[in-house]
Amino acid sequence: MTLKVGILGYRFMGKAHANALARLPMFFPDAPDIERDALVGRDKQALAEAADRFGFARTATDWRNVVEDVDVFYNLGPNHLHAEPSIAALEAGTHVFCEKPLAATTAAAKSMATAASDSDALAGCAFNYRFVPAIKYAKRLIEAGELGEIHHFRGTYLQDWLADPEAPWSWRNDAELAGSGALGDLGAHTVDLAHFLVGEVESVSGQLKTFVGERPVDGSDETRPVTVDDAYTAHARFENGAMGTFEASRFATGHKNDHSIEIHGSDGSLRFSLERLNELEVFREGNRGYETMLVTDESDPYIDAWWPPGHVIGWEHTFVHENYEFLSAVANDGEFAPSFADGFAVQRVLDAIEQSDARGERVTL
Repeated sequence: MTLKVGILGYRFMGKAHANALARLPMFFPDAPDIERDALVGRDKQALAEAADRFGFARTATDWRNVVEDVDVFYNLGPNHLHAEPSIAALEAGTHVFCEKPLAATTAAAKSMATAASDSDALAGCAFNYRFVPAIKYAKRLIEAGELGEIHHFRGTYLQDWLADPEAPWSWRNDAELAGSGALGDLGAHTVDLAHFLVGEVESVSGQLKTFVGERPVDGSDETRPVTVDDAYTAHARFENGAMGTFEASRFATGHKNDHSIEIHGSDGSLRFSLERLNELEVFREGNRGYETMLVTDESDPYIDAWWPPGHVIGWEHTFVHENYEFLSAVANDGEFAPSFADGFAVQRVLDAIEQSDARGERVTL
């Protein structure tokens, strides 16, 4: 069986997923066969060039001309474009893989989760950090009880690409297009890892901050207002009794793409940083400190598909792993997580953090 794939979006995430699709048959020979059929975008010339580079057979400027003609639809567009095309595809019986956050608003995310529940098609949300081998290894340790009862989760996602007030305005600075700023773009990843590794969040107390109120429009003398947050912090209570802190910033000078988590349990702890994604630091009761583990052995998650033990992998490989899992689930009528329901669960936490900031009080989900 060959799966015909259509993709909406051809820039950052489009390139990441197209690269993953191209790598699959070389490194995961049991992955389903795919046909890179349609690439969707607005700029015809840029779209044609991208389709040629990415190996897609055709292009389209309207997703409506694609969603019913492919087996799998990848929605990699800006956040405000996630809901309508994804719901239309699911109603047509087309499997959908949508980038995070699931939508620009909680209401839209709920509609997407409902459409996924009502459809026989599979719907996956692209939280690629679940597919880092070290994170998978951490999940094994927690499920095996090696950390004991979980008490603390700490998650930060720090970048500095907007620290310069002259950095140009983009759709990520607009609430109508993005929904939120660092909260949704970065915080969504952290909340999903917290759900994946620790459990569901029960309540939050949050704060959002915008440091630069307007930014120059690239190629003109105009400026546009920034209507989303540049940074956020939140304190969380989990349903299982654990407590947590979340933080993300686009103004954390010196940090390029530093997604870090710490989990502390009664019998042990672990630490992970995306900037050292092949490593997992583990503390076990009785040790005097943390042990740094290189998660690159053949027995570690996904590593047997790549290079000899000790040869590290990179950020782009996480997309290969998640595409392998999703497309295999589609081909084999299986299940996939994170699902649209998982994406909606994350969206509810993000919304509660925004509500807490606006109301000045803790919000229970």
